[in-house]
Amino acid sequence: MSLQEKAGSIVSVADSIDRLGIPHYGWWSEALHGVSDTGPATWFNKTIVPGATSYPVVILTAASFNVSLFNILGKVVSNEARAMYNTGVAGLTFWSPNVNIFRDPRWGRGQETPGEDPLLSSIFGVAYVKGLQDRDDGDKDRLKIGACCKHYTAYDLDNWTSVDRFHFNAIITKQDLEDTYNPPFKSCVLDGNVASIMCSFNQINGIPTCGDKELLEDTVRGEWKLNGYISSDCDSLIIMFKDQRWAKTPEEVTADALIAGLDLNCGDSLKNFTENAVKRGLVNESVVDRAVTNNFATLMRLGFFDGHPSKQMYGNLGKKDICTKANQELARETARQGIVLLKNNLGSLPLRPTNIKSLAVIGPNANATKAMIGNYAGIPCKYTSPLQAFSESVQTVFESGCENVLCNVTSYFEKARSIAAAADAVVLVMGTDLSVEAEGLDRMDIVLPGQQNLLVSQVAYAAKGPVILVIMSGGGMDVSFAKRNPKVTSILWVGFPGQEGGAAMADVIFGRYNPGGRLPMTWYPRSYLMSVPMDNMNMRPDPSTGHPGRSYRFYRGETVYPFGYGLSYSLYVHRLIKAPKTVSIPLNNSSSTIDSIDATDDVCNGLTFDVNMMVTNIGKMSGSHSILLFSNPPPVIHNSPTKQLVDFKRIKLSPWERTSVSFKIDVCKQLSVVDEDGKWKVPLGKHGLQIGDVEHSVSLKI
Repeated sequence: MSLQEKAGSIVSVADSIDRLGIPHYGWWSEALHGVSDTGPATWFNKTIVPGATSYPVVILTAASFNVSLFNILGKVVSNEARAMYNTGVAGLTFWSPNVNIFRDPRWGRGQETPGEDPLLSSIFGVAYVKGLQDRDDGDKDRLKIGACCKHYTAYDLDNWTSVDRFHFNAIITKQDLEDTYNPPFKSCVLDGNVASIMCSFNQINGIPTCGDKELLEDTVRGEWKLNGYISSDCDSLIIMFKDQRWAKTPEEVTADALIAGLDLNCGDSLKNFTENAVKRGLVNESVVDRAVTNNFATLMRLGFFDGHPSKQMYGNLGKKDICTKANQELARETARQGIVLLKNNLGSLPLRPTNIKSLAVIGPNANATKAMIGNYAGIPCKYTSPLQAFSESVQTVFESGCENVLCNVTSYFEKARSIAAAADAVVLVMGTDLSVEAEGLDRMDIVLPGQQNLLVSQVAYAAKGPVILVIMSGGGMDVSFAKRNPKVTSILWVGFPGQEGGAAMADVIFGRYNPGGRLPMTWYPRSYLMSVPMDNMNMRPDPSTGHPGRSYRFYRGETVYPFGYGLSYSLYVHRLIKAPKTVSIPLNNSSSTIDSIDATDDVCNGLTFDVNMMVTNIGKMSGSHSILLFSNPPPVIHNSPTKQLVDFKRIKLSPWERTSVSFKIDVCKQLSVVDEDGKWKVPLGKHGLQIGDVEHSVSLKI
């Protein structure tokens, strides 16, 4: 290959090389929660593939805390992706999932992520990546499709006041980088064998991530051993040059990015400037060869050069395998599993259709369709709106109450109050859509937009029966007014629930499904926004500035609803069966003054213990129940978390059924924390373990 041919093959729309028989290839496709047409390598049309199954946004899926579901979603999405590739309307490389940490409740893209917890984000990322990539023949060297974990790293601000993602310099401590921002990416590579990592727009401590050799070449490829390619976010190199003014010429930016470890540029900077960068001596051609090799090796693993798709594994997949009945039912089931019941007064939910002669359905999202599919969605197979689904069960009367989710006028409120007063029950479907929180659009507030609070309060006051408030949003909301209002009898959070969101909501509200979702992010009070600016990246609290800390791991202030919160129509009782009180660490040359050990020490090999629980459903309904195991580390390491998720499982129980649940705890992996130098340590002393209302202490001793 000539140098310019090489340069043309390391960009997102790679050139064909006719003399070598290499066709052009479009790298950019998306499959965040179903195949999307966001990337130019994928498209829909009415005759070939009119749409694909649109699942709930990731934040709602994560609320299920169901690892097997995460993996199954990856598998069915990759089936539709491969089917679209076979029909010529998609590529083989999909730049999903987004495993950034949902650090601040204002972030518009939090909906795309698994939430605020690094363990949950890591587990989701690995399970989804393996679902997308793993072939049914078990060949680990080949790929079904290529996934990409993005945006590496500490990318969680889009456009807030005067700060935007293209100019943002994230100032981050070694401690926060190692224990919060990087773990999901590390897990994607080490445990998921992901085919790609995408570097982000922002700078970290003054260096653009796509030009940071320590982050890319030294860590992702050197330490973690990525088997694949490193891509830039789209036009990142132009942004490095024009917006961040990283170097004086685009050739210098190109050289810096390649030397840092970049293999592929979403955009055309590498195509335009690589040849001159080499000729000017800014980068060796061997570095370009490395990038070309990593990209072509990925395409080989995908079978891109193996002839016609129909002759390959998965060659039988086609239009018939997209939008199948089973896939659409999975979209409904995923939404059901994620929906979180936040409040439920006695006698409110579930509603019995036989007792409801008239249901008032009110709110700007009550007849939502497109709003349900959120960011990075394609064209869905169909929509089942809330109003449509409710109307299939009971007689409904509809009034939007607001002209849209911004709800800036109150002229429709009187009719909403009127139908609420006449109905046997009321469902208010409120919240946001992409006009409020989206890519490039962070929120300025975390209350219901416009006059929505007033509408809810007036309708609740007028209603004669139960009032169910449904919040459709990507981020958390301060709904303290509704939580305190006894006339608002139930509150549900449904995220952006996908194409079958209305059906899933109806299943929960009418008792056909027992809710079991739990919040994957803290719901803060509105006052929280006044205490910390969005561009402050510190996770740990700082009493000197009034910074209260971020996420349940570090924040100890008031919440509207905490991380992991979720109610059910059943009641589950937990009982500890077995767990040690002391674990001895066989450390040679031990000293009584040691307060921690290195988590990479040889003594860590095989150092485990079991926690066994008995869980009983004492309710009248079958239900699935998520069991979250937390630890409270001893305060040995400065600024360590006060609480952290260790593991979780989801089980299903019939009424009065019980089952044992076991957790095997890897001491050095699951009970370790990070010190201020970014090193993983296992603190000695008493570690508290918590599952629901059950608490137990385990002392680690040498």
